[in-house]
Amino acid sequence: MTHVDYPFHFDQRGRTAVTTDDDHIRDLIEQVLFTAAGERVHRPSFGCGLLQLVFAPNSPELAAASALLVQGALQQWLGDLILVEAVEIEANDARLSVVVKYVVRRSEQSHVATFTHGATA
Repeated sequence: MTHVDYPFHFDQRGRTAVTTDDDHIRDLIEQVLFTAAGERVHRPSFGCGLLQLVFAPNSPELAAASALLVQGALQQWLGDLILVEAVEIEANDARLSVVVKYVVRRSEQSHVATFTHGATA
């Protein structure tokens, strides 16, 4: 099965770009991570508010709490597609890095995806 690729773009033929099941699930995880609550009109609770971490003071306690917040949001919105095994968050200045370890329920394959947002060092 093919899915519309995220972010939306056109392929080399000028058609809507599509992606595989595994890439689609990775795209869905990215959307949950980087969507702020209230950003989606018909789903005001969608997302996890992770981008607010970029402006928060760094501490081990904040990182642990944020990892639990992210894991809960992923389970709420994508729990029927994936099983989240671990979430690691690192915030350095204006750069946010998130590593999500998960298992795709349909294929039972393990994946590790890294997402970054903000300035690069």
